[in-house]
Amino acid sequence: MELILASQSPRRRELLERLGLHFTVRAADLDESMDAARPPAEEVARLSAEKAAAVDPGSAVVIAADTVVVLDGRVLGKPRSADEAAEMLRALSGRAHQVMTGVTVRRGGRAETDTVVTDVHFRPLTEREIAAYVATGEPMDKAGAYGIQGLASIFVDRLDGDYYNVMGLPLCRLCRMLRAAGVEILGQAGEPDGKLEVLPL
Repeated sequence: MELILASQSPRRRELLERLGLHFTVRAADLDESMDAARPPAEEVARLSAEKAAAVDPGSAVVIAADTVVVLDGRVLGKPRSADEAAEMLRALSGRAHQVMTGVTVRRGGRAETDTVVTDVHFRPLTEREIAAYVATGEPMDKAGAYGIQGLASIFVDRLDGDYYNVMGLPLCRLCRMLRAAGVEILGQAGEPDGKLEVLPL
């Protein structure tokens, strides 16, 4: 069955490739701004659903996702400058925060959307560490100004939840959704079931 990834994220492409899935990338062109008055968990779900709905799938299954870093209820997006990246890292230092990913699997006119949350605990960071990490440039294209799969791995004391969710795609939950949409993974596939909701026209 043909798969479409509605995202340009290199990390999401890498994660799908790890599963041995064959897919094409067709990023949705839409406004990804979030409503600050609504809970972040609801907003990432809404955005992932809109990304999936914006792609014409034909007979393919569409995968879409949106990820945010949340600290004390505040969404930390991608830093716009090195100073802002350093400020975010200082805020995360020695604290726990949440990484939330809204993920949607769409097949035809039906889709399933869910939000997966991982709690990430940073150890205290020194100013020299923060400055050196920002100087690598790694934080600049990442929500919350860090990538757990890169050098920031040494900042993470522990986490509760799906590690891959922090990278941008919760693989365990995604595979269950794909199987429910009839996609075979590790020799097993399900059939579309009642969890797939009819998309509004």
